[in-house]
Amino acid sequence: MKKILIAEDEKNIREFVVINLQRAGYVTFEAENGDEALRIYDEEGRDFHIVILDIMMPGTRDGLAVGKVIREYDPSVGIIMLSAKTQEIDKISGLMMGADDYITKPFSPSELLARVDAVYRRVSLIGDKSAAQRKAELTQGEFVLNQRNRTFHKADQPIELTQVEFQIMEYFFTNPGVALGRSDLLKHVWGPAYVGEEKIVDVNIRRLRMKVEDEPSNPKHIVTVWGLGYRWDT
Repeated sequence: MKKILIAEDEKNIREFVVINLQRAGYVTFEAENGDEALRIYDEEGRDFHIVILDIMMPGTRDGLAVGKVIREYDPSVGIIMLSAKTQEIDKISGLMMGADDYITKPFSPSELLARVDAVYRRVSLIGDKSAAQRKAELTQGEFVLNQRNRTFHKADQPIELTQVEFQIMEYFFTNPGVALGRSDLLKHVWGPAYVGEEKIVDVNIRRLRMKVEDEPSNPKHIVTVWGLGYRWDT
């Protein structure tokens, strides 16, 4: 089953999302606020492929707070934020929290499905790759990336990565010292059919630097290649 949890307080939008996802073959669970979303998430054994969260919701937890809790439970679940055009800061906050993507209201059924399908492909790909297809460990300097159990260590200390962050690091590790353009990263991690903005790459790189670098403001490993993108150095 392709299970998705949708948390949106506006009934019309929630029903629009649910109907279109059900037509596309997804099994949907819906909540009208953050607290209800977390209750359903727990009741279903925290077993979802994707969670769609409206940023602004009534109650004790908004979408950002719910996303943070769910991300702590499950680094590999796909998280998509719904936001209004005026919520640019909240979009960035959502991505920094660990969301995989965001959709700006209003949106069409085709945009909704394109974004959801892209995230689902990434999530399912992680589960589908057999151990035989993966080299167990990639080591570069003090960093070790294990493709079999999806772990990442720096100087023997584990660093927890989201599934998007892991795929970025995996791409870096297989292309050490190579200048990778934002469009290359976007196509490799988010897929060639991704219809969002390139800034999602920059936000995820900023988040990775906070986890990987000794001095995130003066990175030594994830280096900016001006006018192009980023390079991984060890």
